[in-house]
Amino acid sequence: MQSESNSAKVGRYLALQIESKGHQVFTIDLGNSPLPMWENSIWSGDDEWVARLAPINSELMSCEGFIVISPEYHGMAPAALKNFFLCFGHDCLGHKPAYLVAVSSGIGGMYPVAELRMSSYKNNRICYTPEHCIVRYADKVLNENGKNDQESDGLTRKRLDYGLAILLEYALALQAVRSSGVIDHEEFGNGM
Repeated sequence: MQSESNSAKVGRYLALQIESKGHQVFTIDLGNSPLPMWENSIWSGDDEWVARLAPINSELMSCEGFIVISPEYHGMAPAALKNFFLCFGHDCLGHKPAYLVAVSSGIGGMYPVAELRMSSYKNNRICYTPEHCIVRYADKVLNENGKNDQESDGLTRKRLDYGLAILLEYALALQAVRSSGVIDHEEFGNGM
C-alpha cells in the first residue's frame, strides 16, 4: 500500500471493527514498511533473513486469522503483496482463514482477488474465506472526514462487516483443524 492510500484507509476501518469486537490487531502496511525482496536464502534459513523476518513471523504465528487488502495496479495485485507470500510460509499462515479485500479507485478490483485466490495460498496454506469484498470507487467511501457517497459508503460498510463476521467464525472453526494432528508439512511441505 502506498502512503495515505485507500488501502490503508480500508485497513484502518477494518482494524477498528475488529478491536470493537474485543480482538487484537497486528497490521503490516507494505506501502510504508516494505519487505526486502525475496531471495532463495530465505528458504534455506539464512541467519540474516531469519533475524530480519523474526518479529513479523512471531506476530503472524500468534494471529488466528488475516485480512489481506490488495490495491489493484494495472489489473494485478502489487509485487509487494506477492513478495509477502514468498517470505512467510505455512508455519505462520497455514490453515488460518483470510478475508480478501481488493481496493480500486474505479469499477475494477476483481483481478487481484482472482490472482491471489489462484496462486498466493499454494505453499503457505492460507485459507481464503468464500467471502471477499471489492471496495470500488474507494475515494468516495470510508472517509474519516465524512465526505462519502452515502449510498456507496453504507453498502461498502455492510459488505465489509459481513465478511469480517464470517472471518471471525472461520478463525474459531479452523483452530480445530490446526490442533487435530492431521496436518503433515514434513511429508507434504508444498502444495500441488
